[in-house]
Amino acid sequence: MDSSDTARLDRWLWAARFFKTRADAALAVRAGHVLVNDRRARPAKSLRVSDALRIKKGFFTQKITVTKLLEKRVSPALAGEAYQEDPLSIEKRKEQAAALRLQPTPIRTHCGRPDKKARRQIERLRYAETGN
Repeated sequence: MDSSDTARLDRWLWAARFFKTRADAALAVRAGHVLVNDRRARPAKSLRVSDALRIKKGFFTQKITVTKLLEKRVSPALAGEAYQEDPLSIEKRKEQAAALRLQPTPIRTHCGRPDKKARRQIERLRYAETGN
């Protein structure tokens, strides 16, 4: 077996631009967010062409098939040629993104420490509970 027939999983994920750093890729693999052929793997796993990967990042999961092995980080256009994403995966990600966009943004009622007025209200509540 030739070394050009395989590539390290963490290095390939970094080179194909799924993660910003190789350390981030290795951490995701160790955490179980990246499955190779539906099995957990280690960052040094030898990846081959036609291996199926399931990559979970945040709310989204991508199911891809490796079509080209990469050792060095390449441009986004070339990185896109290194894998083929499952059409159902693309459709599901689009639906999830649309659902997330429809959710209301959380309302932030306070920022930082309470001001003088808020502190007095807190004190009133505390003393009202204890009866003093």
